[in-house]
Amino acid sequence: MKSYDENLKILKSITPKWELNERVPLTNALNRVLADDIIAQAPYPAYPTSAMDGYAIKFDNQNSKIKVINITPAGDDSNISINDGQCVKTLTGALVCDGADTIVPIENVKFDGEHIEIIKKVTKGFAIRDIGESYKAKELLLKSRTKLGYCELALLSELGYSYVNVLAAPRVALLSTGSEVLDIGQAKENKSQIYSSNSISISSLLKLMGCEPIIMPIIKDDKKSIQNAVQNAINQADFLITTGGVSVGDFDFMRDIARESQVIVDGASIKPGRHIKVAKINNKFIFALPGFAYSAIVTCVLFFREFINHSFGLNLTHQSKAILKEDYIKKSPFEEFSAATLSNDNGVLKISTESKKSGSSAIIGNLAGGAVLLRCPSHKTKLNAGEVVEYIEI
Repeated sequence: MKSYDENLKILKSITPKWELNERVPLTNALNRVLADDIIAQAPYPAYPTSAMDGYAIKFDNQNSKIKVINITPAGDDSNISINDGQCVKTLTGALVCDGADTIVPIENVKFDGEHIEIIKKVTKGFAIRDIGESYKAKELLLKSRTKLGYCELALLSELGYSYVNVLAAPRVALLSTGSEVLDIGQAKENKSQIYSSNSISISSLLKLMGCEPIIMPIIKDDKKSIQNAVQNAINQADFLITTGGVSVGDFDFMRDIARESQVIVDGASIKPGRHIKVAKINNKFIFALPGFAYSAIVTCVLFFREFINHSFGLNLTHQSKAILKEDYIKKSPFEEFSAATLSNDNGVLKISTESKKSGSSAIIGNLAGGAVLLRCPSHKTKLNAGEVVEYIEI
């Protein structure tokens, strides 16, 4: 059985580049991926502006009283100019009047109702935003294939964009299987039945990845029904994620269906998620994830998120390092991805699994509260307190 890194390398080597574009309102563009380069059409600011409330003066006039001849609020484009011995009260964001080269903050002056006297001098050009301070004309501001967070959206808004071209959101069908699994709100008929949380968790993850989830009806453990549901799902969607039915149980039909197609990932030496499958049917990628909610989330993050980011052309890393607070003892011979908590101890980033419940890979609550995944390699039996270790953001 191949390692996680080996499987990921194979998967990325055949991941198709996603090319479909669409135009969306800026208000709906969070977590979407830019389709075009964004280039400034003009400098910003286009004119010298004030960075704070103060008085626009000639720098050489600081040793004398200066007469206030006007006031310029933000948004006023009056054509005002000053001579020696004159100044204009200028508010934050306002245009700097002609002839001025410095802003003296309000708190640096005494005002007698007509003149100011500078009690604390400033350097030449103080608090003036020069033309092009933020960006110059024809400057590349955002590259295509950039994921749009709130800062990128703020920049696009400042540029005047109301719509933006992004990669079209891939339609990802989500199919949960299992005779014991119920839809939310469905009445339980016996004590062995459980409610599906995978449709909520995985669909939410997909939205964060810039995808459009399609939640399919839950399918019971019947091979023909599952085959029909898989075919129906791949007819509607660009990709398919299934949860449940990939281990070695008597009713785990998804494993067999995946093997009837072109199998790309046939299990991985990891815990949780050892029985994960990735396959292709009619050029459609299928990610067959475990049924336990914790395992489904972890494998979705480890495999599908990496797959879709690579397809989008995003150069993102979700892996980082921290210092382990206490010993971590492995429970298996496989590479383990365990829920952990980060903390900042006097500027030192530390990681701990101490607050997490010990047990099976069904404890979804271990991932709540901003958890990360502590990564413990297969060749180790333990990680030692004080050791620098790797973790993956989820």
